[in-house]
Amino acid sequence: MAMPAFAERSDRDQPIQFSADKSEAINYDTKVATLSGNVIITQGTMTIRADRVVLKQNPDNTLSATAYGKPVSFRQKRDGSGEYVEGYALRAEYDGQKEVLELFDQALLKQGIDEIRSNYIYYNSATETFRAEGRPDSTLPHGSTPSSEERVHGTFQPKGKDGESKLPSPKPAAPLKPDTKLESR
Repeated sequence: MAMPAFAERSDRDQPIQFSADKSEAINYDTKVATLSGNVIITQGTMTIRADRVVLKQNPDNTLSATAYGKPVSFRQKRDGSGEYVEGYALRAEYDGQKEVLELFDQALLKQGIDEIRSNYIYYNSATETFRAEGRPDSTLPHGSTPSSEERVHGTFQPKGKDGESKLPSPKPAAPLKPDTKLESR
């Protein structure tokens, strides 16, 4: 199955920036870091948010990372489009050199209003393809009752002849008005 979504090509030319509550290890010579607590990593339009991340800057300046969270979130702008690809899972492995994102356990991959859910999703932005597998959740304690997430679930929204979504556009929110009845202290 294909979801068209080339990653933003200029991202690899941007610096890798990271912040976290704690650094377990950072090596500027090898460009490897282990971070924990509210970790945020950005490179261009790509953002990874997680509880714990081991990240590496590859020789071609791309990022590779293994992230853990409840959930991990991944977001990257599509090249030449205003649309983003988003991924969520309890564990994610991203290989910037191969342009591959793997999502493990309670995984969700979204592009616009289309989505796929499973316990394992493999997404390759270079080839515009993904693969989802119904698997047991590896984070469940042994002997636990498996959930319906062992199956693959997805939604592709209908498109019109022009390729645009056939769903009605949401109505704009009413502008907020100040409350004139509040008294100042």
